[in-house]
Amino acid sequence: MRKYILLTLLVVGISLIISCKSQLPPAIGKEDEIIVFADSLKWNDFYDFLGVVFEKEIITPQPEKLFELKRVDLNQLKKYKNRKNILIVTTLDVENDVTKYVKSILDSTVMSLVKKGEEFVIKKRNVWAKDQVVVILISNTLPELIVKVFREQDNLLYFFQSASDERMLKNLYNPTYEKKDLEAKYLKNYGWKIYIQADFLEAINDSVNKFVWLRRAPNSDMERWIFVHWIESVDSRWLNKDSVIAIRNRVTQKFYRTTDDKAYVQVAPEYINQTEYNFNGKYAIFTQGLWRMNDYSMGGPFVNYIFLDDKKNRLYMLDGSVFSPRYEKKSLIQQVDVTLRTFRLIDDLSKKEIDNLLIHLK
Repeated sequence: MRKYILLTLLVVGISLIISCKSQLPPAIGKEDEIIVFADSLKWNDFYDFLGVVFEKEIITPQPEKLFELKRVDLNQLKKYKNRKNILIVTTLDVENDVTKYVKSILDSTVMSLVKKGEEFVIKKRNVWAKDQVVVILISNTLPELIVKVFREQDNLLYFFQSASDERMLKNLYNPTYEKKDLEAKYLKNYGWKIYIQADFLEAINDSVNKFVWLRRAPNSDMERWIFVHWIESVDSRWLNKDSVIAIRNRVTQKFYRTTDDKAYVQVAPEYINQTEYNFNGKYAIFTQGLWRMNDYSMGGPFVNYIFLDDKKNRLYMLDGSVFSPRYEKKSLIQQVDVTLRTFRLIDDLSKKEIDNLLIHLK
């Protein structure tokens, strides 16, 4: 749950044998598990740096890994080839089954680039299953591979993360259970839309304070909260990392309060990670961190995007948070994250999209 700037890598060919069926079977397995085909004798060497790249920890507030690596022998390829995330790793200076296999599926042009040190990563989607990602890491020697992997670690992690986010959104999106009437109301009244699942409820719709709060499973042990807040007549000076914390604290102190009105939500300042992000072509700041009640009675993770609509001089803050004390929260915060990224301004929609949504107004 982080955002990295995607750099363009050279995409090279791979002659994997793909099923001739017109429809690949859907990829299966755990969303956060990466199946690694690697020689058992070399695995410890590989894990020392691959674990650093892919098993990064996020605080929810319990530490949870973004992905977990599971090494599998190559002779188990048939059993595991339909998994969601697959990584094949080896080096050319050792002769084992994985090296032989990689040599057999890469064409001569690719192998030449690898031997010259000009390429080390081959990335493919939908190889043996639908919505699957397959990555091959190969270099001449282990030291060379380590250097190259760390140099491109953000891109490697992003490739798996972006595919996971796409799968998550597909699982969440169901037009049959979409609250299009609510989406249409916000589009008409406020000039923006966001995908709203049927089990999200409108908790607050405050046009004066320009704040909309959507809740899922309120008063349960698996709550998800989403809010949209906007500020009029501002300029780019408002778009900075300090503003995120100040604005969010101001909003949550007003609207995220206990029923007895004695406590409210605030940002836990010691657990903040902020990066730049491209939000539908607009410069944004992405913030990931922890929220807590000011009396320390409860807390959880949140994600937040803030960007400026230059046409209207309007600052938007999109925020999603989770309260789930009994369960792992990584998947839940990913769900609200991908939901936030369905947000669109009316200027970003076609006339057909606008008309098709507004017919659902009640």
